[in-house]
This record gives sequence, C-alpha cells and structure tokens, in this order.
Amino acid sequence: MDKIGIIPLLKPPGMTSHDCVGKLRRILKMKKIGHTGTLDPSVIGVLPICIGHATRVVEYIQDLPKEYVGTVSLGRSTTTEDADGETVEERSVTTPLSEVEVKEVLKSFLGTIDQVPPMYSAIKVNGRRLHELAREGKEIERKARSVQIYELHVLSMDLNPPYPEITIHVKCSKGTYIRTLCVDIGKKLKYPAHMKNLQRVASGPFRLKDCVTFEQIQEAVEDGTIDSIIKPLDWALLHYPEVRVNLGQVPDIYNGKKIRLEMDFTEGQLIRVYSMEGTFLALYKAVYLEGEAWGKPEKVFRLEGE
Repeated sequence: MDKIGIIPLLKPPGMTSHDCVGKLRRILKMKKIGHTGTLDPSVIGVLPICIGHATRVVEYIQDLPKEYVGTVSLGRSTTTEDADGETVEERSVTTPLSEVEVKEVLKSFLGTIDQVPPMYSAIKVNGRRLHELAREGKEIERKARSVQIYELHVLSMDLNPPYPEITIHVKCSKGTYIRTLCVDIGKKLKYPAHMKNLQRVASGPFRLKDCVTFEQIQEAVEDGTIDSIIKPLDWALLHYPEVRVNLGQVPDIYNGKKIRLEMDFTEGQLIRVYSMEGTFLALYKAVYLEGEAWGKPEKVFRLEGE
C-alpha cells in the first residue's frame, strides 16, 4: 500500500504510541509510519498517525496545543502520579472543600507554569529514560520546564470526603504532564493527589469526532475505502497562511528554490505553498532579503509517490 496522509487514531487503553504504530504497519502493510507524540498506555483518545511522506510533518503536529479531559483524585499520591502507581502518601479529606476554592486554585495555573517532569516519563537523562531509572528504584533531580496552560476549567466536582474528585478540561502546550498538573493542583489544595484517568480530546486540529478505531481502519482496508479516512497531510498545517504559485513556478518549488512573496509576512513565518489548482507543494519560511519578502523552502512535498 502506497498512501500519504494522516490517520487520526482513537488510541485504545493498554497500548503505547509505539504499539499503535506497529499495529498500523501490519494493517496497512507499510513501514513509513510515525506517531505524533507519546501517550501513556492507560491514556485514551486522539493520536494522529502520519503515513508515507506525511511523516515529515510530525514535528509540526507535535508543536500544536493539545486538549485533555482528566480527573484529579485527592487524598492519595502515587509513585507514577496516576492510578497505576503504588501509594506514596494517603491523607483523606475530612473537611469538604468549596467549589470557589477549587476554581481559584485552577485559575492560578493559567499561563506559563514550571513543571518538574515525573520520574515515570520518557525523558532521557544521560542516555537513560527516567522511567527506566524509576523502575530500578532510583530518583534523580529533574530540572523544571516551562509549559503553557491556555485553558483550564472544571467539568464536574464531587467534593465530598474522604476522596474528592475534580474532572477538568485542559488546553496546553506540548510537553505538559497532566499527571503532574493533577499532583500540583492537589498540593495547592493542601492534599496529596494523583490523576485518576485521562483522555486526549484534541491534538491540534484533530478532535475525537475525527478519530477512527483500529477496527474501522481494518474494515476500510478490506473494503477498499481506506482513502476516505486518511486526511491530507496539509490538514495539520492549516493554521499557517497560504500562497499560490503559477504553473511555471512549480518546478522551482520542487527544486527547492526561493520565491518572491507578493505580500508581507512576519520574519520566520511558515507558509503553505500551493499550485493554482490547489495541489499542496511545500512549506516555506518567510525571510527578508534587502528589504524584500522572500520564501525559502522548509519542506518540499512530492506527493506523486514515495
């Protein structure tokens, strides 16, 4: 099978992102497949999978904001910061929390925050992944990283003792650990906490309603309708402005030559380049040379074949 595009997969529980890629390789009988960001095995939801030349846009999808729905469970913290870990501290809530207090705490996380990555994560330190060290019983110092919380609000609350739960919707930048956010929310409420469950509901432009299951993909391969569930690779780039070039400029694009831009763009702005007929050709970057706006090739896509 020789396909190019993006499949918005509904990731099931119990599989790593790497497992999902392996299964799709078997279903599609393709090798050139890549996922767009690691999801823990227990997390379900939106996982865009790039196939063929679309693997070249993985980095741009990874950079886009993500949205999650998860539940903060107060009264118990764990080694993994989620429900799968062993208990570290348990201190049940005896006095009911107020909704106002919870909402004020959530509001304090909006904007740029610093997070210390959990030990049970895929981050590498000195060539070793943190989760490998954690499973050996080791804990090392981790540097805090800045992340962005664009939106954070309550979907539901059960604040009754002894173990209150707060279900939240989060829109955040790449690199945000929702597990750690849940723990930090608990700290501000003065209780140990962990993330009870998590679902990714959006990754860039891809939302739950766009997603398909492995079973649906398998059926589409068998009945010859697989093209209907593969999104064009530029679908992940629609937040960038576009320009169109005439037929005579298309060979220049394919040969990686710069093009004169007829309108002004911000220096470094990425731009989608199309033929007049609407064929996606390349991703260019705006630069200024002697005061004139030019586009220089960032990624050129020959979609007629691998």
